[in-house]
Amino acid sequence: MDIQKIVLIWPGREGRIFGKAPGSPYTLMRLASLVPDEIPVEIWDEDLGALPMHRVDARTLVGITSKTLTIERAQKIAMDARARGARVVIGGTHATLSPEEVTQWADVTAVGEGYYTWPQIIRDAMNDRLQKVYTDESWANLAGVATLSDRVIAMTHEHRDYWTPFMEITRGCPRDCHFCTAIRVSGKIMRHRPIDEVVDEIERRRIKRFFLTDDNFGLNFRTAPDYIVKLFDALAKLNLNGWTAQAEMMVGNFPELLAMARRAHLDKFFIGFESINADNRRDLGGKSKGGIEEYKRVINTVHAHGIGVVGLFVLGLDGDTPDVFENTWNFVRASELDAVSFTIMTPYPGTELRREYVEQGRLLPNISWDKYDTAHVVFQPKHMSVEQLRRGYDWICRRAYASLEIAARGARALRRHPLHQYQRRAFSSFSTDVAYRQTVSYRDREPDFRWRTPARLNLTPQL
Repeated sequence: MDIQKIVLIWPGREGRIFGKAPGSPYTLMRLASLVPDEIPVEIWDEDLGALPMHRVDARTLVGITSKTLTIERAQKIAMDARARGARVVIGGTHATLSPEEVTQWADVTAVGEGYYTWPQIIRDAMNDRLQKVYTDESWANLAGVATLSDRVIAMTHEHRDYWTPFMEITRGCPRDCHFCTAIRVSGKIMRHRPIDEVVDEIERRRIKRFFLTDDNFGLNFRTAPDYIVKLFDALAKLNLNGWTAQAEMMVGNFPELLAMARRAHLDKFFIGFESINADNRRDLGGKSKGGIEEYKRVINTVHAHGIGVVGLFVLGLDGDTPDVFENTWNFVRASELDAVSFTIMTPYPGTELRREYVEQGRLLPNISWDKYDTAHVVFQPKHMSVEQLRRGYDWICRRAYASLEIAARGARALRRHPLHQYQRRAFSSFSTDVAYRQTVSYRDREPDFRWRTPARLNLTPQL
């Protein structure tokens, strides 16, 4: 194949919000950086606008990365590109979780981490010896992996086109949550990027804030404290406005590291409390046990160190009954969380949860992949009807993401900072809830969900 250019595509879903896309195409930026300098490379993000498919031809190698909820859009883009003569490589979460599906319509399916197989795919394409499937699940050391090139940083326009720069410092999670895809996608081995590479990337990208895509950054407080100390020391020296990371409750047991995190400009933790129902322990992989008093202690401890807490909750677990919505909302109101995320249990491909649901005949028929966005019910719950789960989720989202609730939580978060920092902290204090409301707003397309519907909980099945 005579490759004249490589085009890397992010299938759109969110679109622009107040003129910008939500988050930078970080995976594509790293893959583009692996393209040899002599080959032109472009990143097309469909959230920024329509794709210029007329520029694709038989000398174009197209790479598409896709999550499960955008895989059907990815397929349409791939079919268009192939019709124009291009060769198409599909990678990302869904290709890793369900490669047997993707291979039916892609020229090449990249399973696992493409940072090692992607250069091989390019070489094989140039030599007309492309394989149907490339797999890399070796979970190799992250040193020097896909360092962002200056040409990719220059072409991406992160400051102009994106609200939130994404970044990765660690990868993997040794937990085994019943419903999580992290083990299959990133492996159980916790790996770390060299700290000097992290600092160099932040400085060359000229970013003042970022969101870590790491599956469980906070677990490193226990498993790799020496690394975390050195990382926080290095980040403390940078002129950052703030950054956020995903964690579990055990970060509340490390006050010294929390103090260092605050000095390193860490702004807030996204903590997976997952459920207030202790009956769901089996599904939570040991990181959460449904103990409300322990949840409150962790929130108060993190707050005491000047760091915000975004609470993450999953609804529809097998231990949940119809009272879980009101009980969860009562906890959120009393906990003084800075922002909150509610998701519906979703049985993604490749998870133990999905295997069980298939065996039990609990998957709903004829559900398209775009409904696998954690805002739609795609299975039969154990202790409530599909309608009860759907209506209960709608109810709690209307309450949580009402404008006054978002304003109250954002103002409370902002007050945790000194007055002279209000301007630089204002965005992060309100942006998380606004982003979650935008995600849930896809339910606006459905006739029984409207933001102005009176917030009254009634889960009696409708005849």
